[in-house]
Amino acid sequence: MAVRPAFCISPNQQVIAKQIEFQWISGLSFQQKQKNADSLQNAVKQAFPDASPLEISTKSRNELGIKLSAFNLKYQGYPLECVYQSSKVFQHGGAFKDLLQKQPREAKSDKRLKESGELIAFYHDGITWALEPKTAFFDFIYISAVRESLKPDEIQQIAEYNCFTDIEFNPENGINTQARTVAEIRLMLELYDRIPDFNRKEFLVFYQNYIAD
Repeated sequence: MAVRPAFCISPNQQVIAKQIEFQWISGLSFQQKQKNADSLQNAVKQAFPDASPLEISTKSRNELGIKLSAFNLKYQGYPLECVYQSSKVFQHGGAFKDLLQKQPREAKSDKRLKESGELIAFYHDGITWALEPKTAFFDFIYISAVRESLKPDEIQQIAEYNCFTDIEFNPENGINTQARTVAEIRLMLELYDRIPDFNRKEFLVFYQNYIAD
């Protein structure tokens, strides 16, 4: 058995994580990961009969969930993963903007990201983002990438779901997950009927009001 979060909207309009226990199939193949995603989805439905879950990853059975994978989105013409990794600032280096020219998996595994000391900030578009709130920078560029990469009718399809999972996300190994960010988009559609074109200050206000840490 394993436990992973599913991200939903609470009655008081906050994005919250619900811990879901489900049957885990060991292995690293695509098919096994897809089976684990299916198992997580089924467990969500059993735990919450009114849930309409959507897996957000390349392992999703749903085309929308696949399109919403961070590996498939682009921001300012670059793969989202490359934008995120190229924005990291460390004690002894960064931001490494040459990572924008690499493939996403290559950028993510660049040795400088592990050899430059502790992460201290993000730097993008001439703006420095602090590490707190913890997921704010990732969420901001992810949401911006969805606005850039998906058609308006595809974005509106997110409103058809009310719970979001990411089988690749393990809270023990990281803090950012596209499932939480899509839940934020779902809430934006509920509040504004669109994804607002927030600047950083406006987004941080939204984040502080609606995202439960």
